[in-house]
Amino acid sequence: MSVEKLEGGMVDTSNSIRNRYAKLLEGSWLAQFRYGSNPWMARYVYSVMFLLANLLAWAVRDYGPSALTEMKRLKSCQGGKDCLGTEGVLRVSMGCFIFYFTMFVSTAGTSKLHGRKELWHSGWWSAKLFLMFALIVLPFFLPTEMILIYGDIAHFGAGVFLLIQLISIISFITWLNDCCLSEKYAERCHIHSMLLATAAYIVCIFGIILMYIWYTPQPSCLLNIFFITWTLVLLQLMTSVSLHPKINAGFLTPGFMGLYVVFLCWSAIRSEPPDDKCLRKSETSRDWLTIISFVVAVLAIVIATFSTGIDSKCFQFKKEEKKEEEDDVPYGFGFFHLVFATGAMYFAMLLIGWNYHHPMKKWTIDVGWTSTWVRIVNEWLAVCVYLWMLVAPIVWKNGQVDIST
Repeated sequence: MSVEKLEGGMVDTSNSIRNRYAKLLEGSWLAQFRYGSNPWMARYVYSVMFLLANLLAWAVRDYGPSALTEMKRLKSCQGGKDCLGTEGVLRVSMGCFIFYFTMFVSTAGTSKLHGRKELWHSGWWSAKLFLMFALIVLPFFLPTEMILIYGDIAHFGAGVFLLIQLISIISFITWLNDCCLSEKYAERCHIHSMLLATAAYIVCIFGIILMYIWYTPQPSCLLNIFFITWTLVLLQLMTSVSLHPKINAGFLTPGFMGLYVVFLCWSAIRSEPPDDKCLRKSETSRDWLTIISFVVAVLAIVIATFSTGIDSKCFQFKKEEKKEEEDDVPYGFGFFHLVFATGAMYFAMLLIGWNYHHPMKKWTIDVGWTSTWVRIVNEWLAVCVYLWMLVAPIVWKNGQVDIST
């Protein structure tokens, strides 16, 4: 009799959760926060936790020496200096990475709602907040050698994050273009897509002209001239390939990709050391523009990590036409936490300029020659991936024809 009551209670609980989730799907965006813990609300909570970890790493780097004097008592910190600055950022990053990687391991493979993994992902916030706090504190008791090993691994993890983000952005751009070119939306989107493409190209050309004016004040700035000119060449290359008769992808995707590569070029040049003769000297390290740029950069990290984390479908290499059911998870929980884990390594690299021995000034982020070349390589890689996504279907089709003949 007790077993029957227990089973009946479990069924009632499952039904109540289903009813609550049904209200979420039918309600507005704000409904995600009105009906208790759920996977839709959880992604925002994880993002806030990630943002707080970013801010903590920045505070340890910029204001650690004056605010964290108690760390002098820790033997692993050698008087406090090894737990602050660059190593302090790596220690916070390491704790954040371990937390999200633990969440990745414990939620990977979740496909249905109402299961144990989904309840762990969407709830137990007190336990997870305590776990994250403990894991962030733990690395401060580890020796410097282990932290530097993690720093080496973080270079690779940050590169993985950039690659995941790159594929996600390109997939979104191509998806948008496919929607505009489809028969269902062709007539409605034709004018809109042409306007968007024209605006994108105007912004690209305008941005390139401004970079020539701002960052090549003298003919000796050969490296900046090369970066900007090569970006213009890549924009022309993407447009030419996209308009090829065998591809015929239109102007929209190369226009949006042009915006992305121009932004990466601008970010790369802005990451050059401030003492470089090819950068303007009008901005001091503590003026309001630098502070605003820093805040925007931190928010951009969190937004990019969040948007990439919920976009697991672009990494499904076998696109199967499968009807979604009501109890399917809204996004891949494991992939979501994996992106945040690599994002923890990425924000550490930005805060230390991808270099342990490179001193960072207050309110600066992603500054140094290493950061510059990471951005430039990311730009070139983005163009290569985009061109391959255009050409690959034709290559595979020709290969299949050759095999059949």
